[in-house]
Amino acid sequence: MDSRHSHPNTALELDRFASLGDMLAASVKQYPARTAFCNMGATLSYRELDRLSAAFAAYLTQELGLKPGERVALMMPNLLQYPVALYGVLRAGLVVVNVNPLYTPRELEHQLKDSGARAMVIVENFAAVLQQVIANTPVEKVIVTAVGDLLGPVKGALVNMVLRHIKKMVPAWSLPDEIRFNAVLAQGLKLPWQDAKVRQTDIAFLQYTGGTTGLSKGAILTHGNLLANMEQTYLVVHPALGEDGKVVMATPLPLYHILALAINCLLVTRAGGTSVLMSNPRDLPAVIKDLARHPITCMTGVNTLFNALANHPDFAKLDFSRWKITVGGGAAIQQAVAERWKAVTGLTLIEGYGLTETSPLVSANPVLLGRYTGSIGLPIPGTEIALRDEEGRDVARGEPGELCVRGPQVMQGYWQRPDETAKVFHADGFLATGDIAQLTEQGFYKLVDRKKDMILVSGFNVYPNEIEDVVARHPEVLEAACIGVPDERTGEAVKIFVVKRHPGLTEEALIKHCRTHLTAYKVPRQIVFRDELPKTNIGKILRRDLREEMPAQATANA
Repeated sequence: MDSRHSHPNTALELDRFASLGDMLAASVKQYPARTAFCNMGATLSYRELDRLSAAFAAYLTQELGLKPGERVALMMPNLLQYPVALYGVLRAGLVVVNVNPLYTPRELEHQLKDSGARAMVIVENFAAVLQQVIANTPVEKVIVTAVGDLLGPVKGALVNMVLRHIKKMVPAWSLPDEIRFNAVLAQGLKLPWQDAKVRQTDIAFLQYTGGTTGLSKGAILTHGNLLANMEQTYLVVHPALGEDGKVVMATPLPLYHILALAINCLLVTRAGGTSVLMSNPRDLPAVIKDLARHPITCMTGVNTLFNALANHPDFAKLDFSRWKITVGGGAAIQQAVAERWKAVTGLTLIEGYGLTETSPLVSANPVLLGRYTGSIGLPIPGTEIALRDEEGRDVARGEPGELCVRGPQVMQGYWQRPDETAKVFHADGFLATGDIAQLTEQGFYKLVDRKKDMILVSGFNVYPNEIEDVVARHPEVLEAACIGVPDERTGEAVKIFVVKRHPGLTEEALIKHCRTHLTAYKVPRQIVFRDELPKTNIGKILRRDLREEMPAQATANA
């Protein structure tokens, strides 16, 4: 393989830190006055993060009596309270259970019961949801925070106006014996604190997967898993990241999601950098204002966010001279989006691949390559990839197979689900991801699709990613999502949902475009124009929701 395509061949130091709390302590010592996190104009230095997270840890253990290994659920968007609570839980030897704030009562109840969380930190905007289910869960203590709790006196008129608006939007709620976040800190600051003795083998997170196959499952991630992936990722991005202590990372993705958690929270702390927390990534004007206000050097995001920003007129007016690297994950980066992003920013979108079960990064494109490859790049240091068939045998070079991973970042298993754990691990320790990939002639891995999303047309495999990528290249298409629908003649047929960039786009023009770039059986049989597509909280398009809209007996026109 061409050596220019390989990641830095530096020794992977897996024992640099004993725990994530130990990692934080090292950065606090080296960069005490540096801003660690900022949000809505307020900042938190490494020294303040150390002081407040220690106070939080002291309260959890000494006032609430939580013991090492017990679980604490965190349910909030990107606020300064998140890193304070997160590092407090970890330093106390407790386990973080990240909860999506947009969960329905049913989803929230399942996750709290499954994890066995005894305590919870929640922003008051979502307390009414918790109120509906708390009696059915093991949660005994609830710490409630308001959006403005750590913004202090620097709020300013505009932020105060926003906070008053948010306050009005908080549904009425009542939780017995709830404790206010700032009261917890005030009490915790009076208590003595010494970090718990935590080892790499101790559990740090129960990180719940999206539940695409039914109820979500908790991936058991240890301190060692996260520390390993942090070091692996650091080796990969460091050539472009710049000097430690000078990284300013834009964080529009929520920290409760594994991608932002690992890179925009933990890795930024490891590098002594600043994470600019954006509380609502769907508010594009607010995101763009934050990008303009701070000396950003890098950013993570997903395809839909990069697409929306690159098409926003105000984004193009930003000064990108300090920007060094933009990393995309969560879903495939489309060529049309990567090209538009480079045209606007001058930066190559670096595509990586990972999943909750691998803490998350598995592979990435070399950061100094300077071009979009359409692949997920190369395994990161210390990581092995195998492509296997249904029987678990390695496929021939160039053939598609299920992507399987082995490395120090791979989870210990699913929480209290030995049956589900057994389904995803091969006897030799490789984790089966459910994603189909192939090795290109250049030695890069290319993601073909999700195993479950594959469409079978007359016995031929059709991968939705490829169809979406081709459709998105049409200059009048903004977004596209592809699913398979039943067809009497071919078994399944390709159906595409499209959001137009310009109203003049016709079905005929799009079909003609597809016929130019796709073999006949891959050309969509049905095209549906929509104003928007269903998405997850981080902006990943939900093909599953589109499939569920289809009547069970629906058939494509033969």
